[in-house]
Amino acid sequence: MNSSDRMADIPPVRLGLDSKFKFKCHKGVKCFTKCCRGINIILTPYDIIRLKKRLQLSSEEFLAVYTTPQLWEKTDLPVVTLKLMDDDLQSCPFVKDDGCIIYADRPTTCRYYPLGVASLSHKEQVSDEGFYFFVHEPHCLGFEEEKEWTIREWRKDQGVDIHDDINAEWTDLVVRKRSFPPNLKLIEESKKMFFLVSYNIDKFKAFVFESSFLDRYDIDAETIEKIKADDTALLKFGLKWLKDVLFKEGSFKLKEDANS
Repeated sequence: MNSSDRMADIPPVRLGLDSKFKFKCHKGVKCFTKCCRGINIILTPYDIIRLKKRLQLSSEEFLAVYTTPQLWEKTDLPVVTLKLMDDDLQSCPFVKDDGCIIYADRPTTCRYYPLGVASLSHKEQVSDEGFYFFVHEPHCLGFEEEKEWTIREWRKDQGVDIHDDINAEWTDLVVRKRSFPPNLKLIEESKKMFFLVSYNIDKFKAFVFESSFLDRYDIDAETIEKIKADDTALLKFGLKWLKDVLFKEGSFKLKEDANS
């Protein structure tokens, strides 16, 4: 039995931010880019913003060419996964033999690898924010390298902390919905709005600025200018609004004439 087989047999271990591990991925390891084949990557809202901008596409163009829609198990929420190439290895469309061509804007899941992250419950219910675990794949030789990290150091080095901060409202929304009883489902209109805010930021922008949205909600001028100029700010705004709509948090105030 080789070292890769042994790693594949290791049971999952819950890791904290200060847990240490050895790992390094580079062109010199024999398995380089194998982790980019036969994968299932759920894209986060910030992933879409980064990738569409990198490829100079609209949200709808990116979604049509590079994603596959599906319902996320246990949440009944519509999400998108990265559409793989129709080749024998089911390769990521952005991977070449010498590496990732969009590496600086790679998805959150790719940044975490070889780690996975799990949230235990909605954050308002418990103080435990979740835990990390190793994604042990038989082909991966990166664990044989000598570079040592803590989970905290890895997150910062890979830019995961930035992605998680921007996606925080979305992640909390998904975790909260997952804690609902199985028979409590969102209506189709709510699912469509979740998809719009999460993935089609261009269309959501049109919804905010070209519909009666700003006539109904009391939004200050500074926020309006900010979300008009910055997709990331618009995403954060949209996710807070979506949580307000779905869970009646009362964060967004209607204008007085909108109540009449």
